[in-house]
Amino acid sequence: MSLLTILRYPDPRLHKRAQPVAEVDARIRRLVDGMLQTMYDAEGVGLAATQVDVHERVIVIDTSEKQDQALILINPELVWCSDERVVGEEGCLSVPTVYDKVERHAAVTVAALDRDGHRYERRVEGLTAVCVQHEMDHLLGKMFVEYLSPFKRDRIRTKMLKKTREEQQELRQRA
Repeated sequence: MSLLTILRYPDPRLHKRAQPVAEVDARIRRLVDGMLQTMYDAEGVGLAATQVDVHERVIVIDTSEKQDQALILINPELVWCSDERVVGEEGCLSVPTVYDKVERHAAVTVAALDRDGHRYERRVEGLTAVCVQHEMDHLLGKMFVEYLSPFKRDRIRTKMLKKTREEQQELRQRA
């Protein structure tokens, strides 16, 4: 499968709510494979289908050092969240080069379907818990920058629009 195109903030498609996956079939498995390949190529640790302009409830995560422990979440639901909260630096493949502090639950239990459509639950903490929450926000059409002040959000939006214009201009000059 070829790499998928990652939408960049402030693309309005990033704010579209994802719909549940009706059936885990060959099309969804191809999507999962393409998302994993795209995430690894972009050196990310998580990717939601919303970010590749597919508005279905599919997430891939891999926070392992060797990137060999992919977590596939189809139709994920948080079934438990710790009372303990942590604040950490977050980034996003849809907002490249931007990082800022966001508060999240320290641990969560997520229920989902795996690549074969089997339901499971998994408790995660640390970076994986943060990734689950971050990617699930994408499925709701919410970006991590929405946790930041309006001033910071505006600066990031301006920076991303400028970067997109520069890249488009560069492409036109090459053509």
